[in-house]
Amino acid sequence: MIRDDALAALPVRAALPALNDALDGHGSAVLVAPPGTGKTTLVPLALAGLTGGGPARRVVVAEPRRIAARAAARRMAWLLGERPGESVGHTVRGERVVGPRTRVEVVTTGVLLQRLQRDQELAGTDAVVLDECHERHLDADTAAAFLCDVREALRPELRLVAASATTDAAGWARLLGGAPVVEAAGVSYPVEVVWAPPARPVRPPHGMRVDPALLAHVGSVVRRALAERTGDVLCFLPGAGEIARVAGALGDLAGTDVLQVHGRAPAAVQDAVLAPGTRRRVVLATSVAESSLTVPGVRVVVDAGLAREPRVDHARGLSALTTVRASQAAGRQRAGRAGREAPGAVYRCWTEAEDGRLPRFPAPEIKVADLTAFALQAACWGDPDASGLALLDPPPAGAMAAAREVLTAVGAVGPDGRATERGARLARLGVHPRLGRALLDAGAGGAAERAAEVVALLSEEVPREYGDDLAAALRAARRGGDPYAGRWRTEVRRLRAAAKGSAAPAPEGRAAEPSGGGREGGDREGGGREEDVAGLVAALAFPERVARLDGGSYLMVSGTRAEPAEGSALRGSPWLAVAVADRPLGRGHARVQLAAAVDEDIARRAAGALHEERDEVGWTGGDVVARRVERLGAVELRARPLSDPDPALVRGALLQGLRQEGWGLLRWPPGAEALRRRLAFLHRRLGAPWPDVGDDALHARVEEWLEPELGRARRRADLARIDAGQALSRLLPWASGEAARLDELAPERITVPSGSAVRVDYGDPERPVLAVKLQEMFGLNASPAVAGVPVLVHLLSPAGRPVAVTADLASFWRDGYKDVRAELRGRYPKHPWPEDPAAAEPTRHTNARLRR
Repeated sequence: MIRDDALAALPVRAALPALNDALDGHGSAVLVAPPGTGKTTLVPLALAGLTGGGPARRVVVAEPRRIAARAAARRMAWLLGERPGESVGHTVRGERVVGPRTRVEVVTTGVLLQRLQRDQELAGTDAVVLDECHERHLDADTAAAFLCDVREALRPELRLVAASATTDAAGWARLLGGAPVVEAAGVSYPVEVVWAPPARPVRPPHGMRVDPALLAHVGSVVRRALAERTGDVLCFLPGAGEIARVAGALGDLAGTDVLQVHGRAPAAVQDAVLAPGTRRRVVLATSVAESSLTVPGVRVVVDAGLAREPRVDHARGLSALTTVRASQAAGRQRAGRAGREAPGAVYRCWTEAEDGRLPRFPAPEIKVADLTAFALQAACWGDPDASGLALLDPPPAGAMAAAREVLTAVGAVGPDGRATERGARLARLGVHPRLGRALLDAGAGGAAERAAEVVALLSEEVPREYGDDLAAALRAARRGGDPYAGRWRTEVRRLRAAAKGSAAPAPEGRAAEPSGGGREGGDREGGGREEDVAGLVAALAFPERVARLDGGSYLMVSGTRAEPAEGSALRGSPWLAVAVADRPLGRGHARVQLAAAVDEDIARRAAGALHEERDEVGWTGGDVVARRVERLGAVELRARPLSDPDPALVRGALLQGLRQEGWGLLRWPPGAEALRRRLAFLHRRLGAPWPDVGDDALHARVEEWLEPELGRARRRADLARIDAGQALSRLLPWASGEAARLDELAPERITVPSGSAVRVDYGDPERPVLAVKLQEMFGLNASPAVAGVPVLVHLLSPAGRPVAVTADLASFWRDGYKDVRAELRGRYPKHPWPEDPAAAEPTRHTNARLRR
């Protein structure tokens, strides 16, 4: 029997006429309805004609999460007084509960994408509701883009509703071709905000790590909320691990049930959370409870202020979920949960000042996530670069380029970017293309049954208690009785069935076969050893993460270094296939979170596309080293000396050495050093045609001045025999004739009044220096100049020590000389100290010599 009273209490009912008018007139609409109004439950029933009359239609509702899809279907079935699978059913990965009379089917967005790829017309479906659009999950954005194409090209009569609690209504309306926006008023109660930051600063989240001090504080705030408020408490935490830690800290609360809600929670726990409790409850939940689920009885929200978002490091080939500060929009959504049924309160575990600095909205997944699966979906759809898809945000070019590289490597797309037959099969498997490649290729080697087990294990985050050894985790899943193990078994059955119709040989030339070993791949890989199959699947899925022990760490073929945890059974294995890794704060190496030991045969097979043999000539250890090297990417397998390396490679190695160690590797006689400084001065003072002789400029013009000497060199000792001054002279402006003026413009020596030829120091290209004994400059009133620049004269005592520095001799003779004379004439009585130096005879001799 239909529960009319419950249906009548849903506020969205008032918006149904406007929604029907919008769909009748335009065919699509944007529905904005606050949480708790019934948009997820009443709207699909009304569109299907199951409540309030209207034509019978088949409606598909797409939810971003499995837990939300199941809950929505159960709630709608309850409103109709039926069991799930009758008028309302659901389909999630590995689970389908529908019947012949089903008119509303709730699916995950991933399932919807699979259907669209199999049947672009969605035959038999009259309307699609995309729920929780504001969360901006990549699958939801992709499904919306595909549905826009379907409506435009194939099914203009297909009704499409983009529904959300809070969203960019104008953006979605524009995306749907100017669709009307229908707003439903919600019933909400005031929510008091209590700022409850930790007493002492906590470390910000990094990767998946959350400071234990923050989690301990969240637990204490939950206890405080229980003491200060009535009603159930809903606490938001970023992930299952944090939920378990806070639950452990809370322990047994008298008269209170502690429930944990996340994607891995058992169905029984999910049901208990969504039904009114007989005792007071503390519900520890991830962001799944922000808008997808209504938890009755909640009067208090405790918000840790954190969320999990996908991130990818394309340079290191590492992608995973990461912990971030929740956005202001998420904070409002969470707080609203306390005001669904009565006035409530939200305890925020941060300061009011911090709140204003939080991002306004969560980052769209298309901007930050690994786009390999998205790129394959777009290629199978016929739009490889996604340029024609109706998307609120275009995919970043760099992420798409990285995705295409992966898809090309696994044979999923051809040179034109379009999906191959193999790519279409990979898309139908319903797992990441990397894992799909491993499933198909390992199956081709005779390990299909076991490969499905490993792929199922890698398609969802493995519980931490399973450890970091992939083979051991596989054994734990087999014998496990926890909810994860149950989901794993379901996924294994699904993958085995999917792989049977999808197995195909790998494209030619894409992966090298195992070399040596004397064992056939099928015998070894299908023979039952978890270690062999786990390693093969991980290596095929992540070939760039195949790693070899190198010193105290592992070097991946991508060039990234990684380390297993202290005490890990993986330590010491010659080779690893790393399935999951991250880079902790303050560490230069990645941390291995899940991997399997492999041998070199498997490494060669999986990373065969990165295998090469080449001559490598480089500057190593201060000299040229020439070798013939066999590599898997960055991992060196074998090397032998080269007796007759390519001269061009040798030349490159010598240049590398000169860049690393500098031009001091050449022979620099005193005249050569002086020439370089003179040329630097003229370039600074006069510019062209006088050459720039700085380090970078000399490297840029090395062919002009260092050949043919460099071409004849083979090692460091040969460089040391090259006269740098002779080579530099090739850069002089001979063609213009200016080279002949070098000694005129920047003379090496200047003849001073005493007749001495004194060397000019051009060490400072701004102002050359002339260091000369004071007595040798008597009678000279104007300072010498080079290239129009007065030199800086360092006047020296008879002992050769500076006593004055001037660029204006006349001024010095007039003002400064008296003090110098008074100080030094008694110390050096044998040298002349005339009262009028400007008129005196210059000399480099003593008084006695002068008298003779």
